[in-house]
Amino acid sequence: MSGIEPGTLISRDRLEVHHSKMWYSLLIVLVVVLGAASQLLVLDSKKLALLKSKSAIGSKPDSKRLLLTPLLEEGKVATSRKLARVHGGPFPADILSYSGYFTVDKKYNSNMFFWFFPAENVTYPNAPVVVWLQGGPGGSSMYGLFTELGPYRISEFNETLETIPYAWTKNYSVLFIDNPVGTGFSFTEHEEGFARNETQVGDNLYSLLVQFYTMFPELQDRDLYINGESYAGKYIPAIGYTIHKRNPTADIKINLKGLIIGNGLSDPITSAFHYSDFVFQLGLIDRRTRDEMREIEESGRENIREGNYMDARRNWGNAISMFAMNAHYGHLYNYLYTEEQQVGGDYVAFLRRPDVRKALHVGKAYFQEISGYVYEKLLEDTMQSVKPWVEELLDNDYRIVYYSGQMDIIVGYPMSTLYYESLEFKDAQEYRNAPRKPWYVGDDLAGYSRTGGNFTEVMVRNAGHMVPSDQPEWALNLINKITTGEEF
Repeated sequence: MSGIEPGTLISRDRLEVHHSKMWYSLLIVLVVVLGAASQLLVLDSKKLALLKSKSAIGSKPDSKRLLLTPLLEEGKVATSRKLARVHGGPFPADILSYSGYFTVDKKYNSNMFFWFFPAENVTYPNAPVVVWLQGGPGGSSMYGLFTELGPYRISEFNETLETIPYAWTKNYSVLFIDNPVGTGFSFTEHEEGFARNETQVGDNLYSLLVQFYTMFPELQDRDLYINGESYAGKYIPAIGYTIHKRNPTADIKINLKGLIIGNGLSDPITSAFHYSDFVFQLGLIDRRTRDEMREIEESGRENIREGNYMDARRNWGNAISMFAMNAHYGHLYNYLYTEEQQVGGDYVAFLRRPDVRKALHVGKAYFQEISGYVYEKLLEDTMQSVKPWVEELLDNDYRIVYYSGQMDIIVGYPMSTLYYESLEFKDAQEYRNAPRKPWYVGDDLAGYSRTGGNFTEVMVRNAGHMVPSDQPEWALNLINKITTGEEF
């Protein structure tokens, strides 16, 4: 989840929250602006207005944007692949990739940006396809590409590219998607083109995947794993459920094998309203603050039970801002740090360079690290659950793995376990009774796992909210075990 908005102030007086990677998953503390205690968290309205002003809505036609859907509809698959090839600019020729746009809603001219890296290891001919979705809502998956699992990272000293030793793209074909519509380089020409709920998110992602497999038909039989983190804990079950429902009658069958969700928010009533005891046990707040937070959290849970999702958001924001104010924390993604730890150089500035935009076929598109429109349109969605979809997918034998960084606060592991224990599926009792097993990578204790049927939960040691950034070797080992069926 990403948390506090750049330009946000959180304090008794003025505890400034710095611009950070907290954008890229849930933007969770920003919920306070919906009517919660504004004296604790004051949104810089100019910043949000700026985000919306630069949002890709009502965009003028741009011939430099590579819209691939018309070519695919004309059967010009080879042409589409040739045009989508990423070359020139700062990108090394030895790493093959493709980028461009798929139209997912013609009525509103809604187009989603993708960047696809076929597996570099040619001796791995049956490499699974891995989709990566960031959170937010409204956070670009380019964050994951450049700071977590992609083939390169921006140098901290200049805007050159450095290769990453534990890149997932070596043995997996990885598809990064700016999701939902309006995120990152994705755009729509009408306000109605933005998703309002997870059903619409699932529909748009499904349309993109069908076109992706039309463009790369040789990948259709490969195993597909949908991956992501934080608010993607909503997106991933949404696209998984959509594939499950549509596959039986679809012309293009999608070979979905599993869902892999990192520090994911899927069921807010269990995962978003139990901070008080967690942070109290960490020693970050006192009893008085804990008790006050408990009252707010119970109100939030009651809001959800009554279907008052906007009130639930307000209470959620109240609880989070109370913690942040009293603990003097501006960084909620690793309890060892009160402020963000930088990962690589400035990828946002890099993606706004003219030579980079040209190589990626995005024309004059203004890259947004976070979309104010996407965030606002999904406000009411935030407190709603996708648990029934997860349960149905488990009952239909899809592999589902949730992993959590030990040191995350915003979707803390103890809160996530409340969600896992609440799941009702055919192997739920097996999971609840299962022993917890240590997971080693070489001689290192990487974490612990528990499995029941097709459901596995993993706790990753010494990691926060963005596990692939904090423990890249262990994160890659985790993905390898899941895709090969090897036990933890």
